[in-house]
Amino acid sequence: MNSTGPTFADLAHRAAARRDRPAYGHDALITCDRLVRIFSTDGVEVQALQGLDLLVREGELMALVGSSGSGKSTLMNILAGLDTPSAGAARVAGHDLLTMTAKDRLRYRREIVGFVWQQTSRNLLPYLTAAQNVALPMQLSGARTRRQDRSERALELLELLEVADCRDRRPQEMSGGQQQRVAIAVALANAPKVLLADEPTGELDSHTGEQIFAAFRTANEHLGTTIVIVTHDQTVAGEVRRTVAIRDGRTSTEVLRRTEIDAATGQEAVVAREYATLDRAGRLQLPAEYTEALGMRDRVALELERDHIGVWPDDSES
Repeated sequence: MNSTGPTFADLAHRAAARRDRPAYGHDALITCDRLVRIFSTDGVEVQALQGLDLLVREGELMALVGSSGSGKSTLMNILAGLDTPSAGAARVAGHDLLTMTAKDRLRYRREIVGFVWQQTSRNLLPYLTAAQNVALPMQLSGARTRRQDRSERALELLELLEVADCRDRRPQEMSGGQQQRVAIAVALANAPKVLLADEPTGELDSHTGEQIFAAFRTANEHLGTTIVIVTHDQTVAGEVRRTVAIRDGRTSTEVLRRTEIDAATGQEAVVAREYATLDRAGRLQLPAEYTEALGMRDRVALELERDHIGVWPDDSES
């Protein structure tokens, strides 16, 4: 170890200072702790989630990214109440996703979470108008609301998302972008705590995709809804303050964006910084492009410095 490194007393003091900070999990609306999901097909087990950790604060608008097979869609299905974890812990708005009964799960899907699918045709009933589609979840929730109240709520949401002119149209009479904005209104109908969206711009062109993201931003800012979007669209991922990458069934890295004032020009600029996610065992996943650039594989050398840990390619055989 480098002789100029910090003493154990220094490290203990810094650790104590960090413990005094407010814990991120205290205001987390979504908490996943060492989440595991195992599928068994023809006697072969596939571990889609391998101890995934995730915290999402109330009121966040964030994106989940990852390659095909990374586990992000499995995670979304669990958070939506469409699938059940094999092990670990998952809570959304105080609801334990591992212990809910079938009746609890149905109520959870109707009242706590809203969901927007990638396929525009999957989100809306083709024989109902936009306004009727938005009013339907309120009618199915079992709450004793008057028909007029449901209609007013539906129109308010359509106006908020700038598709009020579609209220009397059926899905086939709307563009893909209009259908998806109506779908967001449907997902918001029962004022859910969380809105989940799985590749909501996947079938749309870039300009229409920007309109859809603007609708999510409007819902987040005006209604305070916590929104988690799974996306491959880098334009969408770059618009949110926090992007979490999933790799091999675990959260691997996060990109956090914040607005700073340039000291020289006085102009605002968005600054992005990438972080590796550290689990309870102290494990992290270094970005593949970093390790490949330095030829890192199998093992790396570590060195504790005064204010950071150095990670170096293995030179033991050089």
